[in-house]
Parts: sequence; C-alpha cells; structure tokens
Amino acid sequence: METLLQSRPVFTAKSPLKSSVDKHFLTRSVAVRKQRTCSVKLRAVSKSSHDGSSVEEDVRKDSVLLGAEKDESGSIVGFHLIPQSGDTKVGNSHDNISNDEELIVDDELADTRPAKVSYNIVFATSEAAPYSKTGGLGDVCGSLPIALAARGHRVMVVTPRYLCGGPADKKFTGAVDLDCRIKVTCSGGAHEVAFFHEYRAGVDWVFVDHPSFHRPGSPYGDAYGAFGDNQFRFTLLSHAACEAPLVLPLGGFTYGEKCLFLANDWHTGLVPVLLAAKYRPHGVYKDARSIIVIHNLAHQGVEPASTYGNFGLPPEWYGALGWVFPTWARTHALDTGEAVNVLKGAIVTADRILTVSQGYSWEITTPEGGNGLDELLGSRKTVLNGITNGIDINEWNPSLDAHIPSHYSLDDLSGKVIECKIALQRELGLPVRPDCPLIGFIGRLDYQKGIDIILSGTPELLQDDVQFIMLGSGEKQYEDWMRATEATFKDKFRGWVGFNVPISHRITAGCDILLMPSRFEPCGLNQLYAMRYGTVPVVHGTGGLGDTVKTFNPFADEGKGEGTGWAFKPLTRESMLDALRVAIETYRKHKSSWLGLMKRGMERDYSWDNAAVQYEQVFEWASIDPPYVT
Repeated sequence: METLLQSRPVFTAKSPLKSSVDKHFLTRSVAVRKQRTCSVKLRAVSKSSHDGSSVEEDVRKDSVLLGAEKDESGSIVGFHLIPQSGDTKVGNSHDNISNDEELIVDDELADTRPAKVSYNIVFATSEAAPYSKTGGLGDVCGSLPIALAARGHRVMVVTPRYLCGGPADKKFTGAVDLDCRIKVTCSGGAHEVAFFHEYRAGVDWVFVDHPSFHRPGSPYGDAYGAFGDNQFRFTLLSHAACEAPLVLPLGGFTYGEKCLFLANDWHTGLVPVLLAAKYRPHGVYKDARSIIVIHNLAHQGVEPASTYGNFGLPPEWYGALGWVFPTWARTHALDTGEAVNVLKGAIVTADRILTVSQGYSWEITTPEGGNGLDELLGSRKTVLNGITNGIDINEWNPSLDAHIPSHYSLDDLSGKVIECKIALQRELGLPVRPDCPLIGFIGRLDYQKGIDIILSGTPELLQDDVQFIMLGSGEKQYEDWMRATEATFKDKFRGWVGFNVPISHRITAGCDILLMPSRFEPCGLNQLYAMRYGTVPVVHGTGGLGDTVKTFNPFADEGKGEGTGWAFKPLTRESMLDALRVAIETYRKHKSSWLGLMKRGMERDYSWDNAAVQYEQVFEWASIDPPYVT
C-alpha cells in the first residue's frame, strides 16, 4: 500500500541523536501552522561566553526542540536538535507549511498526534449513523471514519441513500447530486447508479442512489420480513463502492487506485472479491488493500447457488463464494445444500480480517461461535484481530446529556445517586426509594440477548427487595411476558415495549446495575454506556462483554479493589442470579467498594480515538504484505 508522505517530518524525540541536524534542513522542514492541539516546548540552549557552561531556557512556543548556537558576540550561527531519552520516531501530518512557526509534539500526547502515515480509506457499509442505523454497525461506520480523518487520513464512506418517504429522509438533505452515473452489470443487466455527496466532519460521505433503496421500512426489511432482493441491492452497493474512488472527483481529485477498503459485514463482503476478480486482472487496484470487518458472524448473506450469476463475477470465481450446508442443515433429502456465501467470499479474499472485540475474534474460530465458518477463520487466524468499538463520548456524557434530569461527573456523583434515580422511578411509576437497588436492561427481546434466561430468573429475583426496568422490543412472546410481569409485580417491575432514545439515556443514568446476559455479543455498547455513566454492569462473559467488563475483586490493589462489574459464566439462570445477588449485596453493605466500581468504570477511555490508533496498526500490517489474492 503506497502511503501519502506529508510536507515535512514531525520529530518525536525519544532517544539520543548521535549527530546534529543541519540548520538549513531544520528551518525549511519543520515550519508549520499553529493548527495542532498539542503541548509544545522550545528549549533554548546557549553557551555562556564567560565560562562555556550551558544555560537552558524553557520557552513555550510552537517549535521543534532546538538548541541555539551562538558565537562570541552573541549572534546565532546555527541550531542543533536537543536529544531526549527513548527512540526517535518520525510522524506525518496534513498541516500546511508556514514560514515563521515551528512545532514539536509532546511525547505525553502521542495518542492525539496525527498518524505517522496517512491512507486513502474507503468504508463500504450498509448503514452509517446518523444517516441510517439499526445497531452497532451504524455507530461504528458513523464515528470511526471521523476519528480516522481527524488523525490525518483521507476518508470516504460509501453507503446507500435510503429514502422511505418519512421524516428520516431529511438526514440526506445536505447531500448533493454529483451528477455522476455509472452502469453496474449484475443480475442479468446493466443498472444505473448515481452518487450523492456530503462533506462533514472531515469525511466524504458518499451515498449510492438507486430505486431499490427507496422504500418504506428499515435498510433490510419491513413488517413482512427481510426484503427479497437484498442480494441485488447490496451487490449494487459493493460495485459502487469499488467504482467511487476511481470516478468521483471529491475535493477536486479522486481517491485513486491506492486505497484501503474496509468492507463491513456481508452486505459489502463482495468488495474484496471484486478487487481480486474484476479489477486486479486488468491492472487496477493492484496496490489496494482490503479488510473485512465482522460485526456479527450470524449474518453471512447466504443464497441459493443458482444466484451466483447475479454478482457480476467471472464464472471461475464461484469457488470463492461456494458453500455447502452440512447434511443436518438441509431442508429435505433431495437438497444438495449448495449455496453461495458472501461473507465466506470476503474471508478468503481480504488481506486482513477484523472483529469488533478481541474475545469475539477468538470465539468465531470455535465450533460454538463460528456459525459454520470456524475452520475457515481458523486457517486465517494469523491475519485475524479484534478491536473493541469506541462510543460517541459527546452523545454519551453524563455531564452534558440533555436527556437526563441532572448532570453529574466523576468528581460529583450526587446528580446520579439522588436525582437521576428518583426521577426515573417517578417517571415509570415505581415507588420512590433511593436506597433500593435498581436494575436495568436495554436491548432486543430475542434469544441472542438471553431474554429466556431473564424470563426464567425474574420471578426469583423479584422476591428480593429490588426494582427492575426493561426497555426493548422484539419477539411477541417476550413483549407479552413483560406486560404480564409488570401487572404481577406492580411495585417492582416496569417493562417498556419499544425503543426510546431519551428513556434509554435515563435508564442508563438512573439505574444502579445494568444486566446483559447475551448468548454472544461481538462487542456490545450498552455496557460501555453504563460504565461511562457510573452504572455497574453484570454481564455474561462472552465476546466484547468479557473484554470490557472486569469482575470485581475486593482484595486487589491492597484492599482498594479492582474491576468494573461482574462477568459470569456459564450462561445459566443460576449463574446470572448468583452474580446479581453478589452485586446487590455489595451495593447494600459495601458502599465504598461500590463507589470504587462506579469510578473505575467512569475513568476508562471509551473514545473512538483510542480505537482509531489500533486500526492504524492493522492498516500498517495490511500494507506490509502484498495483496493476499493477486
């Protein structure tokens, strides 16, 4: 992968330099504008004309760490770079050159520096917040591109322009038609696709426009189920994502062929396959790299084998997508089990594979978590990594949140402990009892989220002196159960069927404990929101939940304790109730330990900047090796 070298190097001094730096090189190459938000220092070192001793003067300016060399008359005759301890690294930035200002990067601010090298990054995704969102995928593709752009990369996000005839269509009003049309050959014909564009937060948001994206419902279906032409719709999206860097003159020039593609889930899983099968044989994208990011392996884009011709791929590439179901999974005795699997095609052609947590990257290589792809993923484990998602720390900030009745912070928790909890109890009609442990659940009401475990354990849990609030929608049987349980335990249980963003914020802020007994959770976001708001999570230790929630140990750190919650295993009713009982007992009888749990959760770094640094490391690894499939 060819990287874009910047206008000048930025030195982060970490080790002694053995040679001095030519003064002409320094004055030419380190001058930059004052557009960097980092601490800088100039240390002027001069020789005393009387005794030859060195005198240091610390001056806080925008410059490299330079020593001024003077002659006997006091005139400056040159400069030398002041060495510091550690290794020396060279980074790069998009800052413009100025003739009168110089800059160094403070070593303590390494994580906020622009990347050493920059890439042309293309996100291909079926959803990106705030334009479209059904879950964590939309959050990732709406936030991570902005974090990467802020670090000096040129970033494009390619996603559909969904129009459903409702208020949500207003989200696309800032996008303008680029007046660029392309023909995509797939599904037995040539289909015209248009592009709309909005430049926001340093990112090029490109929206693929086609009539198949204009219909009521969610991005994937409506009240009657999944759309029957989803394979066609997301095949169009994948082809358009590959063409966009070549044909769209964004900001006056195209992204070009030397791109790094991030394909997200099966919806854009054709992107790595297209690069290998359609473009590289003709010398196009020969230096591009592709990464498939798996947010949920349970969805793989599987269709009958007869639909392979709809992808617009050469016949000889069928093996990349070909898939055979095991005998037990076939519908009848004459079923051969032959199918095409888009995500499988991405796994065998992408240069790197990423998941949204380290725990999930291991789980998908096991028969229990691999959904039939565990052996294939295991064969590529050398290029398989996991990076935990970040969260929007501006939207989820208890000191600024407009949805909660009282703001609070790590230094002053009174707003949470008293006002937010009492207001939530009043709003939902529960008895106002500030000292009663308040447990919350936010999520889909389905098998993956462990609702059946909650259902079986709730009657016993509510025998204790606790209150329990659930917010979510999903399978009708669980929605009906929530209504029935509320009628039975009027003073202890509330079930809100549906989803409401303000209520989700108030539950996160007002509850003492957040329960997440998911069967599998690639990353999970609610536990991150909870810890940021000082709410202690009790989770099943799987995937991202196990990565992010460390079980409380009261004896660690000389009795001060460590951990941010409780992660229980195995996923059983008994294990869940045991963990909840320990949490409830700690809340009631060990207030100082509980306060420590709250504060340790709130102290953690949940920003996307932290995740962006880890993504850059994977970009570097991807660029080191030649394309996996040439």
